[in-house]
Amino acid sequence: MALKPALEAVLMVVDEPATEEHLAKVLGHPRRAVANALRELADEYTREGRGFELRLVAGGWRYYTRPEFATAVEGFVLDGQHARLTQAALETLAVVAYRQPVSRSRVSAIRGVNCDGVMRTLLQRGLVGEAGTEPETGAILYVTTHYFLERMGLRGLDELPELAPFLPEADQVEGESQEAVPSFDVADLDADDSGDSPTDH
Repeated sequence: MALKPALEAVLMVVDEPATEEHLAKVLGHPRRAVANALRELADEYTREGRGFELRLVAGGWRYYTRPEFATAVEGFVLDGQHARLTQAALETLAVVAYRQPVSRSRVSAIRGVNCDGVMRTLLQRGLVGEAGTEPETGAILYVTTHYFLERMGLRGLDELPELAPFLPEADQVEGESQEAVPSFDVADLDADDSGDSPTDH
């Protein structure tokens, strides 16, 4: 298997920066060869003027859009800002709000389903953000943002409804397939400022 295309394929699906050691192990190549290939790919993307770049961040490699194309990306992301959040997104947001800072894997464990796609939606909406990494695992931790407080009409997290006691710990729901997190009603969370009812997206 050709190394560079294999690296591109893997890096297209990672949710967190991938280390050279991990990539070398997964692809069965020496770390030095992987490191060289990654740097060559990064240089190629820059020379070709691609809209994305391969960047070494926090000890790992990941694709990022280039800053000069931020306007295009913002236009695409903000185009769906006024769509109503799905039930899955609301439940995931509730878990983050009450358990923050929390890793994506713990959120998935609490809800009993994979939440990668939903978490990306919340990140794009600006309702959650990254807040460092978990010391034990290196997993990215997530917290709610000031925009979340603004849309919820809260001055701080201490004004959240008292729902935390009803959220199970991750070790109590490991392996379960059912969703066990109570949701809270934020029907107007993404309603636009004009007061019109949000539309399904």
